[in-house]
Amino acid sequence: WGTWVKHQVDFRKDRRIVFTGSAMPLVEADQESGVGRWHTIRLTTLSFYEYLQIKRLTLPALPQLRSLRDLFGWPASDFYRASELAGPYVGHFHEYLVRGGFPQTAQVESITQAQRLLREDIIDKVLKRDMTALFGVRRVLDLEHTFLYLCMHDGGLLDMGDLCANLEVKRPTAQNFIELLEATHLIYRLPPYGYGKDVLRARFKIYLADAAIAPAVMLKGKAILEDASALGVATETAVFKHLFARYYAQNVRFSYWRGKRDHEVDLVAEVGGELIPFEVKYRAQHTGARELKGLIELCQAKRIARGYVVTKSIDDFGVMNGLPAAASGDAAVAQIMRIPAPLLCYWMGAAEVPAASDGADHDEWGAVRSDAGATAGDGVRVDQMRDADLL
Repeated sequence: WGTWVKHQVDFRKDRRIVFTGSAMPLVEADQESGVGRWHTIRLTTLSFYEYLQIKRLTLPALPQLRSLRDLFGWPASDFYRASELAGPYVGHFHEYLVRGGFPQTAQVESITQAQRLLREDIIDKVLKRDMTALFGVRRVLDLEHTFLYLCMHDGGLLDMGDLCANLEVKRPTAQNFIELLEATHLIYRLPPYGYGKDVLRARFKIYLADAAIAPAVMLKGKAILEDASALGVATETAVFKHLFARYYAQNVRFSYWRGKRDHEVDLVAEVGGELIPFEVKYRAQHTGARELKGLIELCQAKRIARGYVVTKSIDDFGVMNGLPAAASGDAAVAQIMRIPAPLLCYWMGAAEVPAASDGADHDEWGAVRSDAGATAGDGVRVDQMRDADLL
């Protein structure tokens, strides 16, 4: 098929051929016959911003934000006003976590039906049909069980020994399944921060491609909204997806960090030699320094200037005060910004859409109104517009 595509492009200069979804590993395997002819555009699922656009919801306009760094210069009144405006977004954000960033499920009225559609799409079409037809997978049931295991451990460290023991599969088989799931963009593997042998021996964190996949595959409905732990995992997955989607084209390296005392930081972005950590604390109470030992330890150890804590409460928003200084006394105290998850995901998604051509209304803050009538097509990602300075 690769030769056929090559001939089509070479002899019909006006012809453009698009391959989508599970065909990606086949395209990558046949790159040799298409050198100079392939152009890969990696699209993640809909961002929270795009989800709101496709739902055509009428919501208060939020302030436009070019860079998360700009938040450190905001006066207290701006945080207060943004929190008030963002209140109506919280319920829609939670619904986004259970519906997912898929155009069809976003527009189905019943959440149960939306999750059933998503489950059928992944299990019946991708795992059972595509994996068999395109990649010759014979042990489809073992592959399905492997994916279900990963759904149950979304956002957690991958324990290959436990996976193999529970599913009764050999390690090379399980490793092959995981690599195939990653190649078809159903999962992401996040390495630990560092280089060399320590990274090769360490365990990866696994994130699903969309926060709604796990509850959909297990048909949990809205149950995760009542489960604080599951809701936190879904939010962490959504935060990672939004950051990854925004910066994958710029060679931003993502990892997680674990210190000597098992203190952990959920996500570390490495941008041009600078480390920018993100910690997700999606809990009812406001976040204090006591809950951020890993983040503070990393900032002190690596002399990091700023970091971010993703919070649940819409008014848990602003620069943290009273952070402990480094024990050595020779390192400056990092600035840590608390930012509610709905706002972070909204701004990350909005940053992917060129402001000059989105056709939306704007208020005096330059904010894009969510009732502007934009469609899914308006949310096309333009990689050239991406700016790593947004962090």
